[in-house]
Amino acid sequence: MMGSTVAKRYAIALFQIAKEQQLLDQMEQELRVVKEVVNNHTDLQAVLKSPKLTIAKKKEILTDAFKTSSTYVLNTLMILIDRHREDYVSDVVDHFIELANDERGIAEATVYTVRELTDAERQALSESFAAKVGKQSLRINNIVDSNLLGGIKIRIGNRIFDGSLKGKLERLERQLLS
Repeated sequence: MMGSTVAKRYAIALFQIAKEQQLLDQMEQELRVVKEVVNNHTDLQAVLKSPKLTIAKKKEILTDAFKTSSTYVLNTLMILIDRHREDYVSDVVDHFIELANDERGIAEATVYTVRELTDAERQALSESFAAKVGKQSLRINNIVDSNLLGGIKIRIGNRIFDGSLKGKLERLERQLLS
C-alpha cells in the first residue's frame, strides 16, 4: 500500500507538469514506452535493482535508454533512482495513465473475445459500455480467448461484464446446483 501511495505522488506531480506544459499526450506515450521497456527487459530490471551499481551509473544507463524522452520524464526517472525507488516506475506510469484517462473521460477496458474485434465492433462496445461506467469512451485492449466458446467478457477497472457463453453456462450450473 505504501508503494502505491508513493507512486501516486510522483504521478500526480508529473501529471500536473504535463497539464501545465500541455504535453499530456506526448508524456503519456513516452511513459508507456518506459513501462514497456522496464517490464519486458529483465536485464534492465536487474541493473536497476543491483546494489553493486552506483546511482550515477544507473542514471547514465536510463539516460541512454530513454534519451528521446522529454526532460520531465527523464527527471522523474532520475528522482526515482536518487531515492532508491526504481521498483515504482511501472506504478508511477499506471497512476499517470489513470489520471490522464480521468482528465479525458476515458476508461481502460480489456475485452476478451473468441476472435479479433473489428474497428466498428470496438467503437460500438466503447459507446455502449462507456456510459455504464460514467466515461465518454473506452480504450479497448482486445484479447483473443478461445476458451470463451462465444460472446464477450469485458473488464473495466474492477468491474466485469460477462456475456460469454462459458460464463452463462457456469451461472446456469450454479443455479442448477443450488
